[in-house]
Amino acid sequence: MAYPPKTYQDSSLPHLLEVVKEYPLATVISVENNRPIVTHIPLVYKESKLIGHLDKQNPQAELLKNNQPVTAIFSGPQAYISPSNFESEQLPTWNYIFVHIQGNAIEISDANAIKDSMVAMTHFLEAPDHKYILEQDNPRMEQLINYVSGFEIDITHWEGKFKLSQDKPHQEFVQAKEALITENQKSIQEFLGKIL
Repeated sequence: MAYPPKTYQDSSLPHLLEVVKEYPLATVISVENNRPIVTHIPLVYKESKLIGHLDKQNPQAELLKNNQPVTAIFSGPQAYISPSNFESEQLPTWNYIFVHIQGNAIEISDANAIKDSMVAMTHFLEAPDHKYILEQDNPRMEQLINYVSGFEIDITHWEGKFKLSQDKPHQEFVQAKEALITENQKSIQEFLGKIL
């Protein structure tokens, strides 16, 4: 059984890549002894692979090598959509964009290759202004490189889960889209004040 329904599935590679590029912080999931091991780290897409790094002390580092299976979830915008957004009678719902990627993890063991991946990631994340440039010979990176585990994920499967009220008439679809935009533009200042 396909889930979510086909209406909410998106298999367009350009759409999926756009989510990965705009929202690079991934939830990376491995399984060890029937138990999920989860880490949140940015990943960069390059030539059918996802590239990342993490602290060697992270227990998941041992699972991101030797072609072990791994899932990466990229979370795009999401929000509660109130019926008050619509002119017609509707029920409350939650709209969201997620991309699930499955693949096999391969360790990047060469220190220079790990540095290259860190430089490339920083270049990508600093775009388009590039106010900071991480150099390959950065002394701080040189000090920490032995504590970093690099990896790439050879992608075997993509799934786009885009629940955006596509099943509603055009006017309601547009109203739901506007509500999603509005909810995602709200300031997080009050929220951060409560938890920090």
